[in-house]
Amino acid sequence: MRKTIVDKIARTLRAEGLDAVVTSSPENFAYLTGFVVPTQPLIRHRHAMAILTADGRESLFGVDMEATTIANKAPETPLTVWREFHDDPMAVLADALEKAGLGAAAIGLEMDYLPAGDFARLAARMPKARFVPFESQLSRARQIKTEEEVALIHRLSRIADQAIADSLAAVRTGDTELDIAAVLTRRIYELGAENFKLLIVATGERSQLPNVGPSSRKLQPRDVCRVEIFSVINGYQAGVCRTAYVEEPPAMAKEIWDLMVECKYAILDRIRPGASCLAIYNDFIARLEKMKLPPISFVGHGVGLHLHEDPYIGATPILGRPGEDAVIEENMVLGFEPLCYRTGYGFGVQNKDVLHVSAGGAVLLSDHTNTDKLIRIGA
Repeated sequence: MRKTIVDKIARTLRAEGLDAVVTSSPENFAYLTGFVVPTQPLIRHRHAMAILTADGRESLFGVDMEATTIANKAPETPLTVWREFHDDPMAVLADALEKAGLGAAAIGLEMDYLPAGDFARLAARMPKARFVPFESQLSRARQIKTEEEVALIHRLSRIADQAIADSLAAVRTGDTELDIAAVLTRRIYELGAENFKLLIVATGERSQLPNVGPSSRKLQPRDVCRVEIFSVINGYQAGVCRTAYVEEPPAMAKEIWDLMVECKYAILDRIRPGASCLAIYNDFIARLEKMKLPPISFVGHGVGLHLHEDPYIGATPILGRPGEDAVIEENMVLGFEPLCYRTGYGFGVQNKDVLHVSAGGAVLLSDHTNTDKLIRIGA
């Protein structure tokens, strides 16, 4: 398991008066261990858990189908294996916790992820234990990245950025959205990603749709093209979106894009330790109003082991609670995306980037492509 992060979470357990934490989500398993169990995000019942005590003892829990994968990745960490379709995993987990001396302990759980039925069975088997929500503490810890995490997200940002640039450079008028996607997905792997998420290719009138995959629609002159993808390594992900036009930009595209670029640099200038997320968002909305463009509910968010993490740069920045603000802190990593899907001119634009909050301010991590001008797709 990852010593820096293990030590951070162990300190949090001691501060909260808890004896141990048992993670249940793929994100927090990866946070503690540094790797993802491949089928855990795909098959909800295939529990993989990291167990950490306040005094730093580590152990893992996983299904027999993935036992060799887990053991190969973490050979020094004790592993409890439960048999799929044979065992009740909660019974096996309860037995493991009892053997670890945690039968009457105060144990943190991800109450927002562990299914209610599983929790009920676990609690019934451990009547002397006290289970408390720990998801917000894990979320809070993940907001502040280690040097290793920042370096990985920088790499992921550049992979996504370059893959999109290469895909847009490879197509011409008459090619399809599927042609863009073919180059894009190939390049994601060639550049070193293990996987990808949220592939969006939206051209012409479809560029107004927030989250759509590629279709057989052919590129036409004066189309606007929005392309987004998240590259993934060890569960970490970073998403980039770029906007292009085919041959000639449609009416108002350059003017609206100039505003998005203005917003990008305004956000980069304002992001620094101590800055207010709500103030940054309100400045963005005021800039949209100059061209009477409709607002969106946020313009940025944390990124790392999930597509969206706290804090949000928006009207609801903390855990979805409206009206509350969050403060930017050093070593946060944020995705930020000046965008307008409904410009009123039959197209949408988006410029999604990733930044690291250093002591001196924002450092752009998705720094492969110059986005000061719209990208041109040639004839």
